[in-house]
Amino acid sequence: MTTISAPGTARSAQAERTRAAIVAAAHDLFVSRGYRASSLRDVAAAAGISHPGLLRHFTTKDALLAEVVDSFERDNEFVLLEQLAADEPGTLGYSVIAERNATVPGYLPLFAALTGEASSPRHPAHGIMRDRYARLRDLSADAIEEAMAHDTVSPDRDPASEAVRIAAAWDGLQLLAQYLPDRVDIVTALETYEEGLALPIGWRDADDPGPSVTAGPVPPMPSFASPDEGARIGYRVGRERRAKILDGATALFAQEGYGDTSLRDIAERVGVSKSTLLHHYGSKEELLSAVLSDRDHLIESRGSYVRASRAADELRGLPRGAAENAASAPGLIEVYAVLSCEAVPADHPAHAYFEERFRGVIDHFAALFRAAQQDGDLPSHRDPEFEAVWLTALWDGLQYQWLYDRSSVDVAAQLSAHLDDVLPRD
Repeated sequence: MTTISAPGTARSAQAERTRAAIVAAAHDLFVSRGYRASSLRDVAAAAGISHPGLLRHFTTKDALLAEVVDSFERDNEFVLLEQLAADEPGTLGYSVIAERNATVPGYLPLFAALTGEASSPRHPAHGIMRDRYARLRDLSADAIEEAMAHDTVSPDRDPASEAVRIAAAWDGLQLLAQYLPDRVDIVTALETYEEGLALPIGWRDADDPGPSVTAGPVPPMPSFASPDEGARIGYRVGRERRAKILDGATALFAQEGYGDTSLRDIAERVGVSKSTLLHHYGSKEELLSAVLSDRDHLIESRGSYVRASRAADELRGLPRGAAENAASAPGLIEVYAVLSCEAVPADHPAHAYFEERFRGVIDHFAALFRAAQQDGDLPSHRDPEFEAVWLTALWDGLQYQWLYDRSSVDVAAQLSAHLDDVLPRD
């Protein structure tokens, strides 16, 4: 017997196939070129259809992005719930989901880029990502409570706070892995952290000698700034104009990203001609370099900083800097978040800068944790290299979450809670 499909059914199936092809093409382009740099015409060409044909399925690029992101997240949330239901009672399973994500082509680059890029309230995916964080925190808090009920997570831990921190570190790890794949293993890091949640906060083996009376030298904080020489030489009017151009470029890069901001856009914002801008900064790449160096210089020149006498206290003092940055220089956090994620592709002009910066930060934190362990402040069961990677990822991830929900995420408080666990005060 021959079955004849109804015309409407055949058309519907074809429409679904076309829609799926559009989403797949958009996914590939958003990963390889970035959301802002990919047009609907680019997506249509990659999908093998006409631009008007694409518009019959997605009227805006925002709607297409939402579909790409949502398809990933629906799958992840299903897997997390399935994991909670199927595994041994009290199993968290974050590492299992991370392992699955690593096998999905393009997942890590896309989310590493979107996490920072969409942190600007003007980005079309801002609301999608903000809601994603809220759902992930709720699911994680429920999972941690369930694990506490089955004695696989220590009962003195706060599920809501742990959910914030693990989501933040997870995002930070995904970004770090794009820059330092030889140094960051997302799955292993999450496994290690999950295992540590079984221990009470600030746990130390009874055989550990504890903090020594005399501490070793504290590793000095590295400098990443290369101050703009033009800011200190020449006439006052020229110096002020350069500073104004830097401020305008910083604001636009934070709002629109580097790729979507033109020199003409910056010139118009600052109120100068494009030729005047080029007189001070010969290219867009030179201006980007100046923006990054200026940001580092402003962060490093924090007047309240005094190096501690113990490595552990140097680490415990980091949240104060985070609090000051959030209060006095939120724009510097915004531009860092957007550019560090936008620069994931190896051919981005800022990629090498962020690779070097992440490597330097982890090296510095690892040196501090090693010194703290030698002083007896870091318990012997903790690995300084792991703690350095995790702290770097956590700090960046908390800043991203703060940009999405400033009223619910206290970066300094979360960093302090983490460090109180890692560096117990005896």
